[in-house]
Amino acid sequence: MDIEYLPSFEMAWGTLGTIRPFLNFHAKRDALNIQAALEQKDVLTLINILTNRSNAQRQIIAQTFKTITEKELSSGLKKALSGELENLLLALLMTPLQFEAYRLRQSMEGIGTDEEGLLEILCTRSPKVLANITATYKEQYNKDLETDLKGETSGDFAKLVLALLKKKKVVGLVQRDTEALSEAINQAKADPGPWITILTTRDSEHLNKVFVNLESEKQETVDEAIEKAFSGDVRLGLKTLVRCVQSPNLYLAQRLETMKAAIVQGVMVSHSEKDLLCVRVAYLRQTGTSLYTALQKQFKGDHLQALLAICRSED
Repeated sequence: MDIEYLPSFEMAWGTLGTIRPFLNFHAKRDALNIQAALEQKDVLTLINILTNRSNAQRQIIAQTFKTITEKELSSGLKKALSGELENLLLALLMTPLQFEAYRLRQSMEGIGTDEEGLLEILCTRSPKVLANITATYKEQYNKDLETDLKGETSGDFAKLVLALLKKKKVVGLVQRDTEALSEAINQAKADPGPWITILTTRDSEHLNKVFVNLESEKQETVDEAIEKAFSGDVRLGLKTLVRCVQSPNLYLAQRLETMKAAIVQGVMVSHSEKDLLCVRVAYLRQTGTSLYTALQKQFKGDHLQALLAICRSED
């Protein structure tokens, strides 16, 4: 691939993401325009370029920028920007795997662990992607992800987190799994073991059938059953996992409802080239307000413009 000039990318019209490869992409032209924008502190040009190129194209721009200037593009952004806008544009410069590894690291750093941040990634990623994230985490931080997770969690929640990290698909019988889950919460002290095993080793189609059976038997939702039977972090983890199985887009929309900058940026950047259109639809159904409008009520200035560029349009 020519680093100086890349012919027009073919639009990925099949994608459910909001960011697609930019037509008539010129890496050198973009790198030079970014260089000028950094010198002039032209924030809108930086936003326009970085939110209108696919991640693969942004990687080429960064490489080209380094060739031209002998400097890292990320360093230039850090000098020119600050606050949440800086965080957002730096996130766009990471590869998808680097960004997920970064988010996991951030969830474990500082005082206390962000359990919900860990769960979002571990519950919504496939076994293959999680394996790749684990390898990238090792490469970026020279640390073992599994070891770090063990150090930041404990008890049944730790068992759930590690099972999610190493989740695999095992064929099961719907009726047998339904009975196992029911028995586990019918005991005087509910046993999370069968729930952890079954929920991390079966596919979504199978689990949704199990949930229908369980809800029919219990005359309550699975969420309500977990709420009554368990407590603490393992309850949070199991409820999150069930929600991701039932509707990952709705779960992500509910994450966006917090309107916390780190969460909003994490979800939007992570899903911008994958399925953010689906998350937008779920957000509208959940809240009655489009994500595009909700962002305008919560954020402002250049940071808002960058978020709106990633969101793309009104629903």
